[in-house]
Amino acid sequence: MRIEVWSDIVCPWCYIGKRRLERALEGFEHAEEVEVVWRSFQLDPGFPRGVGEPVLDSLAKKMNATPDQVREMTAQVREVAAAEGLHYEFDGAVMVNTFDAHRLTHLARERGLGGQAHERLMRAQLVEARDLGRVDTLVELAVEIGLDAERARAVLTTDAYTAQVEEDVRTARRLGATGVPFFVVDRAFGISGAQPLEVFTAALDRAWRNREPRS
Repeated sequence: MRIEVWSDIVCPWCYIGKRRLERALEGFEHAEEVEVVWRSFQLDPGFPRGVGEPVLDSLAKKMNATPDQVREMTAQVREVAAAEGLHYEFDGAVMVNTFDAHRLTHLARERGLGGQAHERLMRAQLVEARDLGRVDTLVELAVEIGLDAERARAVLTTDAYTAQVEEDVRTARRLGATGVPFFVVDRAFGISGAQPLEVFTAALDRAWRNREPRS
């Protein structure tokens, strides 16, 4: 069984959804027969590449909200994340265009490290408040998960894997995604958003029961 997950690295709900899926799989008796494939999506593709902006300022402008309203909103998200063992840091976080980071995840996927790449990059962005718009930062994180530094830098300083990122986004749109996280099980069952644990558990059970007999 294959679960495809469309997410954006700067998306706090994507990391929460990732943890809930992982918890559901921990209790799923057929988990060893499940392949999880991480796919790219950008919540704000129009954000300028090469620009870093404080996350709280960026959210205030995007939502036409006051600083106090943004802090209240992020406090609520932080509380939900903490229940999943994630301790978000919004105050020092930097908003960036994630296209290059997503290109790096495709290199990682080719090396069998796709899941590790998404985990490390989301933690760097949402928990550690690292600047993922900097090539040096991305190369450092790539090395941490086992990628070659020279190869990672070569990808990030060219347009490598651009087509793969764009195809992921197009596929998500074809499947009906309007936001992320977006989970698709065997291209048959979709879960939109960071749903409660029981929703993931029920979807896994349903998808397993409805699998076509293997030849």
